[in-house]
Formats: sequence, C-alpha cells, structure tokens
Amino acid sequence: MSVILENSILRLIEERGPLTGSELLETTGEEGLVLWKTCRLSTRLLLLSAGTRYLRLDRRVEGYARLSPSILREFLTYSVIGSGHDPDSAARRLQAIMSHIEEVSRTKSLLAFNVISALGSRLIHGTDLSRHSCFILAGDIVYNMAHDVPRPERSTGKLVRGSDIDLVVIVDEFFSPEARARLDEAVYQEKYRLFMTPHIREEIDYVVKDIDRVLEQIEFDTFRHMVACKILEEGTFLFGSEAIFQKLKSLLRERGVTDRLRAMERQAHLFRIKAEKYLLSEDSQRIKEIGMYLFYPAEESEEFE
Repeated sequence: MSVILENSILRLIEERGPLTGSELLETTGEEGLVLWKTCRLSTRLLLLSAGTRYLRLDRRVEGYARLSPSILREFLTYSVIGSGHDPDSAARRLQAIMSHIEEVSRTKSLLAFNVISALGSRLIHGTDLSRHSCFILAGDIVYNMAHDVPRPERSTGKLVRGSDIDLVVIVDEFFSPEARARLDEAVYQEKYRLFMTPHIREEIDYVVKDIDRVLEQIEFDTFRHMVACKILEEGTFLFGSEAIFQKLKSLLRERGVTDRLRAMERQAHLFRIKAEKYLLSEDSQRIKEIGMYLFYPAEESEEFE
C-alpha cells in the first residue's frame, strides 16, 4: 500500500468530504486496482459499500459463478471512502448515493414499462400481446442496482446512460413466425429510438424467443443455456401474460434449475472472498499480468446476441 497515496486521499477527504471510488479515480488519476487496495488496506480510511450482490456468470471463472457488481464496479459506483475519524459523514454520503441509485432503477423500470405497454397497444396484427407474450425485465434494475454512469454502448461506442435495460420476450405457440418477426422488429425500433434520442440515450438489450426455446435452455447443459436460465430466474414481470410468466418460473423450479442457481450463487460468494484475499495480498503488477479478471468480469451478454 502506498502511504503517499493514502495521505493524498485523506487530504482530499478533508477538503471535499467523503468521495466515491469514481471521484477518487478522476481526481487522483490513479488506477482503480491501486486505489481499491489502498483504501481496503488503510487503517485511517473508511471504505463503505452498499447495495445487493447477485450472481453473474463468467466463462473465465471455474464453475462460471461470480458476483455482480464486480469488485471494481462496486468500488467505483456503490462505495464511499471517508475518514476513519468521521464515519457518520461517510454513512450519510453512502445513503444519498443509494437513494439516487434506487431512483435510477425506478426510472429505468418505468421507462421500460411505458415503452412496452405502448408497443402492446398497437401490435401485433392478429395476435394479442397481453395473452400470448410475456415481457420480463432483468439485470441491474430488478435488484435496485441500476446506475446512470455514462458508458460506451458495445457496438457503436456511443455513450449511454449507465445500466442497460435487459428484456426477455417470450411468445407462446399461438404466435406465428411472421408475428414473432414483426414483434422483434418493433422492439428493435424502440431500442433504436431510445438510443438515438439525445435526452434519453438508454440502451435496451433484448431477445425474443418461444417456449420451445426456453425448454431447450432449461436443460442447463451449456454456458449459454445457464446464462439464459439465470436471466429468467432473476427476471420480474413487466407486461403481457402473467400466466406465461408463472409457467416459466414453475418450469425453472420443477427442473431443478432454481436450486442449481442458488448453489452457484453460494459458490460465487465464496469466490468473491477468495478473489479479494488474493488481490489484497498479491503484487499489483502480477495481478495485471494474470489476475485482472478477478477485479472485473467479462460482459454477460450472450443471451442478447
């Protein structure tokens, strides 16, 4: 741990009050790993984190199970660094940050509902969306962990407003291939509109699939199938048929997928403990060579490709 950096952080806190990891990163110009280690190892700094840790799947991890947010994202967005002599100030700042994050989550959830319910009121010709499809919201939003930190969208590099809106759309056997294609195109047009509207700049990641596809994925026999099941398990009902939604949840329980995901989540918590222990004890240069995957994950985007 760098005593010089520790002293510099303490001076910043004295001048500006408790800071987030992102604010420290921007102000000091130091690398995230170095800042995180300094704050964690210091006896004079107080590092507080809040929010929910939940399962994320990553090919680079044995058993695929790790936690989200990653150590880096948790430090940058969901943590506050204060002085050990003034814990109350750090706690107040952390509460303000979490209140903002919860508001961001509500706003993104409401936007998703408004977009999809409007879509359902005018589509699909000859097929009733409210009876024969189910829109499921997943990702950061369902854990009240959505953030609005600008980030580049994967395909274009253009900045979007933080967490994306993950949607899984399930259609039943009454949906013709033509109707499904029209639905897919309609959701894509909404995705494009939200992304291109300057004052919105939200990203929707979505997939449209039928029940037969879900039955294949519930076999839980490939990484992609595991990701799809994890997203369905965490998902909450947004719009359409609640009967389809409950059927999907029942299938996950009956096929043992829910229990397997719970076991993976327990494994992920153990992995986080081991990863933090390693990152705090190992030389930073060595970590950069072989261990940065422990600090932040690959994107869990395969379900939406």
